[in-house]
Amino acid sequence: MNYRAIRAIYLFEMARTWRTLLQSIVSPVVSTSLYFVVFGAAIGSRISEVEGVSYGTFIVPGLIMLSVLTQSIANASFGIYFPKFAGTIYEILSAPISYFEIVLGYVGAAATKSIILGLIILATAGLFVPLHILHPVWMLTFLVLTAVTFSLFGFIIGIWADGFEKLQMIPMLVVTPLTFLGGSFYSINMLPPAWHTVALLNPVVYLISGFRWSFYEIADVSPSISIGMTLAFLLICLAIIWWIFRTGYRLKN
Repeated sequence: MNYRAIRAIYLFEMARTWRTLLQSIVSPVVSTSLYFVVFGAAIGSRISEVEGVSYGTFIVPGLIMLSVLTQSIANASFGIYFPKFAGTIYEILSAPISYFEIVLGYVGAAATKSIILGLIILATAGLFVPLHILHPVWMLTFLVLTAVTFSLFGFIIGIWADGFEKLQMIPMLVVTPLTFLGGSFYSINMLPPAWHTVALLNPVVYLISGFRWSFYEIADVSPSISIGMTLAFLLICLAIIWWIFRTGYRLKN
């Protein structure tokens, strides 16, 4: 294992975060705070509680997942896309470093940034509503698994994209709508039976449900199913990345 190479990639990506602190950390935190103000004040005044939890408190896990998902994809996709765009990817591929170590460096940095952001948003949420985390270990488990999984997904998008438009297309047109429709601001049990069945086809539902269970022990689906779905998506992303490096898809041409 070439730890020096992994450390070099990891530290380079982390340094980019500190150089763009306003965009990487401050902007998502401010946006999430506005969600608390708008949804907590406007909707919270009409919906007193959901499944025994006040509405402002209920939406905290969904808002954290919303930021973690989008930032994991953005950090990882841009991290690997920019070397492709600048042409420095060939220096990395020709260096004495394995594909596993390349992925570990880029994905590890992207996941670390998302986890830090998620914890900052969690602390910020405590300023607006009272928080009770009943299962802190499971909360951290879901947070880390989600950050790693979607950082891998973002890594795939960064390799697939051949322009900045494609880099933003899937996060904006697919991931963000699925997150909003995945129970971030409501329980899918509040939906009519037909729409409840449709909602279960949304993979983000399982992530948010499991994460919310770790806070309040309330969930739309079983926590074991939630973590199983997360691990399944993680394995799928790993398999796709293995195929990419094996075939050189959009890397060696």
